[in-house]
Amino acid sequence: MTTKPYVSVVIPTFNHAKFLKKALDSVVAQSFQNWEAVVVNNFSTDNTIEVVNSLADPRIKLFNFSNNGVIAASRNHGLKEAAGDFIAFLDSDDVWYPNKLQKCVEQASAGYQFICHGELWINSDLTQRTVMYGPASNATYNRLLYKGNCISTSTTFIAKPLLDSVQGFDENPEIITTEDYDLWLRLAAKNPRTSFIPEVLGEFHRLADSASSSVLRNFAAELTVLRTHFSTQPQTIKTRLRMRHRYAIAHYGAARQLTNQPTQAIQLFARAFMMSPFFIKIYLGTAITLWRAITTTQSPKS
Repeated sequence: MTTKPYVSVVIPTFNHAKFLKKALDSVVAQSFQNWEAVVVNNFSTDNTIEVVNSLADPRIKLFNFSNNGVIAASRNHGLKEAAGDFIAFLDSDDVWYPNKLQKCVEQASAGYQFICHGELWINSDLTQRTVMYGPASNATYNRLLYKGNCISTSTTFIAKPLLDSVQGFDENPEIITTEDYDLWLRLAAKNPRTSFIPEVLGEFHRLADSASSSVLRNFAAELTVLRTHFSTQPQTIKTRLRMRHRYAIAHYGAARQLTNQPTQAIQLFARAFMMSPFFIKIYLGTAITLWRAITTTQSPKS
Protein backbone atom coordinates (compact mmCIF):
# COMPACT_ATOMS: atom_id res chain seq x y z
CA MET A 1 0.00 0.00 0.00
CA THR A 2 1.39 3.39 -1.02
CA THR A 3 1.61 5.98 1.76
CA LYS A 4 -0.02 9.29 0.92
CA PRO A 5 2.64 12.03 0.95
CA TYR A 6 2.21 14.75 3.55
CA VAL A 7 4.14 17.28 1.47
CA SER A 8 4.19 17.78 -2.29
CA VAL A 9 7.25 19.67 -3.52
CA VAL A 10 6.36 21.45 -6.78
CA ILE A 11 9.39 22.16 -9.00
CA PRO A 12 8.84 23.85 -12.38
CA THR A 13 11.84 23.66 -14.69
CA PHE A 14 13.02 24.58 -18.17
CA ASN A 15 16.54 23.86 -19.41
CA HIS A 16 17.93 23.99 -15.88
CA ALA A 17 19.42 20.50 -15.76
CA LYS A 18 22.73 21.85 -14.44
CA PHE A 19 20.89 23.25 -11.39
CA LEU A 20 18.05 20.73 -11.05
CA LYS A 21 20.23 17.90 -9.72
CA LYS A 22 21.26 20.00 -6.70
CA ALA A 23 17.67 21.08 -6.09
CA LEU A 24 16.42 17.49 -6.13
CA ASP A 25 19.36 16.28 -4.03
CA SER A 26 18.38 18.84 -1.40
CA VAL A 27 14.86 17.39 -1.32
CA VAL A 28 16.09 13.80 -1.08
CA ALA A 29 18.37 14.84 1.81
CA GLN A 30 15.49 16.17 3.93
CA SER A 31 15.23 14.80 7.47
CA PHE A 32 11.45 14.66 6.96
CA GLN A 33 10.90 11.95 4.38
CA ASN A 34 7.14 11.77 3.77
CA TRP A 35 7.17 13.82 0.60
CA GLU A 36 6.76 13.62 -3.13
CA ALA A 37 8.49 15.84 -5.68
CA VAL A 38 6.40 16.95 -8.65
CA VAL A 39 8.80 18.10 -11.37
CA VAL A 40 6.98 19.99 -14.12
CA ASN A 41 9.22 20.02 -17.18
CA ASN A 42 8.42 22.60 -19.86
CA PHE A 43 9.77 20.27 -22.57
CA SER A 44 13.39 21.15 -21.84
CA THR A 45 15.89 20.54 -24.63
CA ASP A 46 18.78 19.75 -22.27
CA ASN A 47 19.23 16.56 -20.21
CA THR A 48 16.54 17.39 -17.64
CA ILE A 49 14.79 14.04 -18.06
CA GLU A 50 18.06 12.13 -17.61
CA VAL A 51 18.80 14.10 -14.43
CA VAL A 52 15.43 13.18 -12.92
CA ASN A 53 15.70 9.53 -13.94
CA SER A 54 19.24 9.26 -12.56
CA LEU A 55 17.94 9.70 -9.03
CA ALA A 56 15.77 6.58 -9.37
CA ASP A 57 13.50 7.68 -6.53
CA PRO A 58 9.82 6.74 -6.98
CA ARG A 59 8.81 9.78 -4.93
CA ILE A 60 10.14 12.03 -7.70
CA LYS A 61 7.53 12.31 -10.44
CA LEU A 62 8.17 13.94 -13.80
CA PHE A 63 5.44 15.61 -15.84
CA ASN A 64 6.08 17.12 -19.26
CA PHE A 65 3.90 20.18 -19.70
CA SER A 66 4.00 23.11 -22.11
CA ASN A 67 3.47 26.36 -20.22
CA ASN A 68 3.75 28.73 -23.22
CA GLY A 69 6.28 30.82 -21.34
CA VAL A 70 4.10 31.25 -18.23
CA ILE A 71 5.72 29.63 -15.19
CA ALA A 72 2.48 30.09 -13.24
CA ALA A 73 0.91 27.50 -15.54
CA SER A 74 3.63 24.99 -14.65
CA ARG A 75 3.13 25.58 -10.94
CA ASN A 76 -0.63 25.18 -11.32
CA HIS A 77 -0.10 21.92 -13.21
CA GLY A 78 2.07 20.79 -10.33
CA LEU A 79 -0.72 21.65 -7.90
CA LYS A 80 -3.14 19.62 -10.00
CA GLU A 81 -0.86 16.56 -9.83
CA ALA A 82 0.07 17.02 -6.16
CA ALA A 83 -1.29 14.53 -3.62
CA GLY A 84 0.10 16.10 -0.43
CA ASP A 85 -1.75 17.97 2.30
CA PHE A 86 0.81 20.77 2.07
CA ILE A 87 2.63 22.30 -0.88
CA ALA A 88 6.23 23.47 -0.83
CA PHE A 89 7.44 25.32 -3.91
CA LEU A 90 11.06 25.00 -4.99
CA ASP A 91 12.52 26.71 -8.03
CA SER A 92 14.86 24.44 -9.96
CA ASP A 93 17.91 26.64 -9.35
CA ASP A 94 17.39 26.90 -5.58
CA VAL A 95 18.20 24.45 -2.77
CA TRP A 96 16.93 23.66 0.72
CA TYR A 97 18.85 22.75 3.86
CA PRO A 98 18.13 19.27 5.30
CA ASN A 99 15.86 20.43 8.13
CA LYS A 100 13.64 22.71 6.02
CA LEU A 101 10.64 20.39 5.69
CA GLN A 102 10.86 19.16 9.29
CA LYS A 103 10.79 22.73 10.61
CA CYS A 104 7.82 23.59 8.39
CA VAL A 105 5.92 20.42 9.31
CA GLU A 106 6.30 21.31 12.99
CA GLN A 107 4.62 24.65 12.31
CA ALA A 108 1.91 22.98 10.25
CA SER A 109 1.25 20.57 13.13
CA ALA A 110 0.71 23.62 15.34
CA GLY A 111 -2.12 24.73 13.04
CA TYR A 112 -0.38 27.18 10.72
CA GLN A 113 -1.54 27.23 7.09
CA PHE A 114 1.05 29.55 5.52
CA ILE A 115 4.65 29.10 6.59
CA CYS A 116 7.80 30.86 5.42
CA HIS A 117 11.46 31.06 6.48
CA GLY A 118 14.69 32.91 5.82
CA GLU A 119 17.15 32.12 3.05
CA LEU A 120 20.64 32.86 1.83
CA TRP A 121 20.81 34.84 -1.40
CA ILE A 122 23.74 33.89 -3.60
CA ASN A 123 24.34 36.26 -6.50
CA SER A 124 25.88 35.32 -9.84
CA ASP A 125 29.14 36.94 -8.70
CA LEU A 126 29.03 34.66 -5.62
CA THR A 127 28.41 37.50 -3.17
CA GLN A 128 25.96 36.49 -0.47
CA ARG A 129 23.48 38.00 1.93
CA THR A 130 21.05 36.58 4.45
CA VAL A 131 17.41 37.54 3.97
CA MET A 132 14.95 37.02 6.81
CA TYR A 133 11.32 37.35 5.76
CA GLY A 134 8.44 38.27 8.01
CA PRO A 135 7.36 38.71 10.70
CA ALA A 136 3.81 37.42 10.22
CA SER A 137 2.45 40.94 10.80
CA ASN A 138 4.08 41.94 7.49
CA ALA A 139 2.14 39.27 5.61
CA THR A 140 -1.34 40.69 6.14
CA TYR A 141 -3.17 41.80 3.02
CA ASN A 142 -2.80 45.51 3.68
CA ARG A 143 0.89 45.30 4.59
CA LEU A 144 1.69 43.23 1.52
CA LEU A 145 -0.30 45.55 -0.72
CA TYR A 146 0.97 48.88 0.60
CA LYS A 147 4.48 47.96 1.76
CA GLY A 148 5.46 45.38 -0.86
CA ASN A 149 6.35 41.71 -1.14
CA CYS A 150 8.17 40.11 1.81
CA ILE A 151 7.95 36.47 0.70
CA SER A 152 10.09 34.29 -1.58
CA THR A 153 8.50 31.39 -3.44
CA SER A 154 11.06 28.72 -2.52
CA THR A 155 10.61 29.48 1.19
CA THR A 156 6.86 28.85 1.30
CA PHE A 157 4.99 25.88 2.77
CA ILE A 158 1.24 26.19 2.25
CA ALA A 159 -1.84 24.12 3.08
CA LYS A 160 -3.21 22.77 -0.20
CA PRO A 161 -6.86 23.57 0.63
CA LEU A 162 -5.81 27.20 1.11
CA LEU A 163 -4.15 27.25 -2.32
CA ASP A 164 -7.15 25.53 -3.87
CA SER A 165 -9.46 28.16 -2.37
CA VAL A 166 -7.86 30.85 -4.57
CA GLN A 167 -7.36 28.57 -7.61
CA GLY A 168 -3.58 28.78 -7.40
CA PHE A 169 -1.50 31.19 -9.47
CA ASP A 170 -2.92 33.69 -11.94
CA GLU A 171 -1.68 32.71 -15.41
CA ASN A 172 -2.09 36.18 -16.90
CA PRO A 173 1.04 36.75 -19.08
CA GLU A 174 1.03 40.42 -18.06
CA ILE A 175 2.11 39.54 -14.52
CA ILE A 176 4.95 37.14 -15.34
CA THR A 177 7.62 37.51 -12.60
CA THR A 178 5.09 38.93 -10.10
CA GLU A 179 2.54 36.09 -10.16
CA ASP A 180 3.92 34.99 -6.79
CA TYR A 181 3.28 38.43 -5.23
CA ASP A 182 -0.28 38.34 -6.57
CA LEU A 183 -0.79 34.89 -5.03
CA TRP A 184 0.48 35.99 -1.62
CA LEU A 185 -1.97 38.89 -1.72
CA ARG A 186 -4.92 36.66 -2.58
CA LEU A 187 -3.93 34.15 0.09
CA ALA A 188 -3.48 36.91 2.67
CA ALA A 189 -7.02 38.09 1.92
CA LYS A 190 -8.17 34.73 3.30
CA ASN A 191 -6.54 35.57 6.67
CA PRO A 192 -4.65 32.28 7.06
CA ARG A 193 -2.75 31.38 10.20
CA THR A 194 0.74 32.48 9.23
CA SER A 195 4.15 31.66 10.69
CA PHE A 196 7.61 32.91 9.73
CA ILE A 197 10.44 30.69 10.94
CA PRO A 198 13.38 32.96 11.91
CA GLU A 199 15.98 30.61 10.45
CA VAL A 200 17.80 30.29 7.14
CA LEU A 201 16.56 27.03 5.65
CA GLY A 202 17.54 27.36 2.01
CA GLU A 203 19.45 29.17 -0.71
CA PHE A 204 18.10 31.43 -3.43
CA HIS A 205 20.44 31.59 -6.42
CA ARG A 206 20.13 34.88 -8.28
CA LEU A 207 21.11 34.37 -11.89
CA ALA A 208 22.52 37.38 -13.74
CA ASP A 209 19.81 39.32 -15.58
CA SER A 210 20.16 43.04 -14.98
CA ALA A 211 19.23 44.16 -18.51
CA SER A 212 17.00 47.22 -18.48
CA SER A 213 14.39 45.38 -20.57
CA SER A 214 14.10 42.73 -17.84
CA VAL A 215 13.86 45.32 -15.06
CA LEU A 216 11.20 47.30 -16.90
CA ARG A 217 9.25 44.15 -17.72
CA ASN A 218 9.21 43.16 -14.04
CA PHE A 219 8.24 46.72 -13.11
CA ALA A 220 5.31 46.70 -15.55
CA ALA A 221 4.14 43.36 -14.14
CA GLU A 222 4.23 44.75 -10.60
CA LEU A 223 2.16 47.77 -11.65
CA THR A 224 -0.43 45.44 -13.20
CA VAL A 225 -0.75 43.51 -9.94
CA LEU A 226 -1.07 46.73 -7.96
CA ARG A 227 -3.75 48.15 -10.27
CA THR A 228 -5.75 44.94 -10.00
CA HIS A 229 -5.74 44.95 -6.21
CA PHE A 230 -6.12 48.71 -5.82
CA SER A 231 -9.31 48.52 -7.89
CA THR A 232 -10.94 46.63 -5.01
CA GLN A 233 -9.96 49.18 -2.35
CA PRO A 234 -12.24 51.94 -1.02
CA GLN A 235 -11.47 55.15 -2.90
CA THR A 236 -11.01 57.39 0.13
CA ILE A 237 -8.46 60.21 0.30
CA LYS A 238 -6.35 58.21 2.76
CA THR A 239 -6.39 55.14 0.54
CA ARG A 240 -5.50 57.15 -2.55
CA LEU A 241 -2.50 58.64 -0.75
CA ARG A 242 -1.37 55.17 0.30
CA MET A 243 -1.78 53.96 -3.28
CA ARG A 244 0.35 56.80 -4.60
CA HIS A 245 3.07 56.03 -2.07
CA ARG A 246 2.99 52.35 -3.05
CA TYR A 247 3.36 53.27 -6.71
CA ALA A 248 6.30 55.47 -5.68
CA ILE A 249 7.89 52.48 -3.95
CA ALA A 250 7.54 50.45 -7.15
CA HIS A 251 9.10 53.22 -9.26
CA TYR A 252 11.91 53.63 -6.73
CA GLY A 253 12.62 49.89 -6.74
CA ALA A 254 12.90 49.77 -10.52
CA ALA A 255 15.07 52.89 -10.60
CA ARG A 256 17.52 51.42 -8.07
CA GLN A 257 18.04 48.44 -10.37
CA LEU A 258 18.85 50.77 -13.27
CA THR A 259 21.63 52.82 -11.71
CA ASN A 260 23.89 51.75 -14.58
CA GLN A 261 21.36 53.39 -16.95
CA PRO A 262 21.07 56.80 -15.27
CA THR A 263 18.69 58.40 -17.76
CA GLN A 264 16.03 55.74 -17.23
CA ALA A 265 16.69 55.66 -13.50
CA ILE A 266 16.31 59.43 -13.08
CA GLN A 267 13.04 59.36 -15.03
CA LEU A 268 11.67 56.74 -12.66
CA PHE A 269 12.89 58.62 -9.59
CA ALA A 270 11.16 61.75 -10.94
CA ARG A 271 7.86 59.89 -11.33
CA ALA A 272 8.23 58.51 -7.82
CA PHE A 273 8.79 62.06 -6.54
CA MET A 274 5.59 63.26 -8.26
CA MET A 275 3.63 60.52 -6.53
CA SER A 276 5.14 60.76 -3.06
CA PRO A 277 7.46 63.79 -2.58
CA PHE A 278 8.08 62.99 1.10
CA PHE A 279 9.52 59.55 0.31
CA ILE A 280 13.10 60.24 1.45
CA LYS A 281 14.67 57.26 -0.32
CA ILE A 282 13.93 58.94 -3.66
CA TYR A 283 16.43 61.70 -2.89
CA LEU A 284 19.09 59.27 -1.73
CA GLY A 285 18.59 57.06 -4.77
CA THR A 286 18.77 60.01 -7.13
CA ALA A 287 21.96 61.29 -5.49
CA ILE A 288 23.64 57.87 -5.69
CA THR A 289 22.66 57.45 -9.34
CA LEU A 290 23.97 60.89 -10.30
CA TRP A 291 27.21 60.34 -8.38
CA ARG A 292 27.81 57.01 -10.13
CA ALA A 293 27.03 58.55 -13.51
CA ILE A 294 29.52 61.37 -12.92
CA THR A 295 32.31 59.18 -11.57
CA THR A 296 32.01 56.61 -14.35
CA THR A 297 32.07 59.20 -17.14
CA GLN A 298 35.04 61.17 -15.82
CA SER A 299 38.21 60.44 -17.75
CA PRO A 300 41.14 59.24 -15.65
CA LYS A 301 43.99 61.69 -15.32
CA SER A 302 47.02 60.89 -17.41
